[in-house]
Amino acid sequence: MEWYLKVLKEYVGFSGRARRKEYWMFMLFNMIAMLVLAIIDGVLGTYPLFYGLYSLAVFLPSLAVAIRRLHDTGKSGAWILISLVPLVGAIVLLIFTCTDSQPNDNQFGPNPKAKF
Repeated sequence: MEWYLKVLKEYVGFSGRARRKEYWMFMLFNMIAMLVLAIIDGVLGTYPLFYGLYSLAVFLPSLAVAIRRLHDTGKSGAWILISLVPLVGAIVLLIFTCTDSQPNDNQFGPNPKAKF
């Protein structure tokens, strides 16, 4: 839960770096929350009210953490646009987000693993 809240606190922080753990824990909690809200919407017959509001609320934090994750691997945030390429783009982005951090400081900031 702390990783999820950390990302929300850096709501539109597009600079810096994000560890794999920070990114994937945020995505895991995000997917669980979306699933629960979709089920609640389905039961109440309000789909996509709660699901849509939540998705809209976490759009910028999701984008920001993805860009910081790319920075951690030494890539520009512009690489997020590769996801617009059908199928192949999503696979490439998945590989980038699964790649380990650059061990030293890079142009985007110090290694976040060094803090822990």
